[in-house]
Amino acid sequence: MQDQIIHGISPIYRPSLFQSFFQGGFDCSTEVRGDGRRIDLINASGHEMLASKDYAQLAAQKLTTARDGLRWHLIESTPGRYDWSSFLPMLHAAQVNNIQVIWDLCHYGWPDHVDVWQPEFVAQFARFAGAVAARVRDEGIAAPCYTPVNAISFLAWAGGDMAHIQPMASKKGKALKQQMVRATLAAIDAIRAMDSSARFLQPEPVVHINAQEGLPEMESAAEELRLAQFEVWDMLSGKLNPELGGAPEYLDIIGVNYRPGNQWFHQGGIIACDDTHYRPFAAILKEVYQRYRRPVLIAETGAENDLRVPWMRYIFEQTIQAMKDDVAVEGICLYPIADYRSWSGEKHLPFGLLGMQDVNGNRSLCEPLALEMRSQQIRLKGLLEDNLPDEKAMPA
Repeated sequence: MQDQIIHGISPIYRPSLFQSFFQGGFDCSTEVRGDGRRIDLINASGHEMLASKDYAQLAAQKLTTARDGLRWHLIESTPGRYDWSSFLPMLHAAQVNNIQVIWDLCHYGWPDHVDVWQPEFVAQFARFAGAVAARVRDEGIAAPCYTPVNAISFLAWAGGDMAHIQPMASKKGKALKQQMVRATLAAIDAIRAMDSSARFLQPEPVVHINAQEGLPEMESAAEELRLAQFEVWDMLSGKLNPELGGAPEYLDIIGVNYRPGNQWFHQGGIIACDDTHYRPFAAILKEVYQRYRRPVLIAETGAENDLRVPWMRYIFEQTIQAMKDDVAVEGICLYPIADYRSWSGEKHLPFGLLGMQDVNGNRSLCEPLALEMRSQQIRLKGLLEDNLPDEKAMPA
């Protein structure tokens, strides 16, 4: 069967943007929750202390591109003053291990002295982004890649509509979404002023929503909700709310966040993968790519416990199918790559390729997932080599 997959092939899109197609992401959430406590998953997962070991483990698995983040609330705890001590050890650890990092600048959190609703927020974030770009440039990083604000749609829902996380608002999701788009646009300008070679990953969750069986009157509402997943990218590119300042040059690398629960019935439950209503992931990728004609990174994917291997297999198979259909997929990022305790701190989430750190500061490897990913690396390399008969094949 594998020989048929590798040798009975059609042309396939050839990725070229990142050091590795398969990538690992370290969760870097820093939001303040409803109980007033701030989350810091870089610290809670042990990655703060184990960055060099973590990157070395990724490199050993041939995952030489990673997603990681800066903690704005630590760097600018005093307005206008930047303390890089929480960031530079991570950057240097990545350099030592030859890891290319896509840096999140705002992963749901900002300093306590910042008011996200005020117009000054946009300028404050732009100054921070420009300062980061200058520092990264001065550290000798060529062609860096940044995520200005991670998953704006989710932030707008969780923080602007549901009051689950800061800014703890209700019925203000649209306003928060627009504010974060303004901040993203300003941050891109500030970064490009410091380093014109910078690239930008703009991740958003992708979903599919169906009307419930026997309720055709809900189809219109379900489709309207489904189409809302494109609002942030449309705003960045100027298709929607052009008064925000968006334009095509602000939309760079589309980040697709996709997990087992990303398809559901409108006002109903999750659609199981074996349900006839389940939309193939390859079709979702194709729709996103045809809508924007931008390179696509599967920026966050993965499943818990025993679903880790079959889910990764499904994502890979669907991705290859999309790439054979000329969808410009540049990589798959397992996110989070390292286990951590749940946000409540009450239980361990067996999610990643790397386990929780032990008392000696070492992480175990999820061997079945590692084996699956190595198999996928080999298969992808074979597919690419078979489509490049007279040239050196790009490593997977």
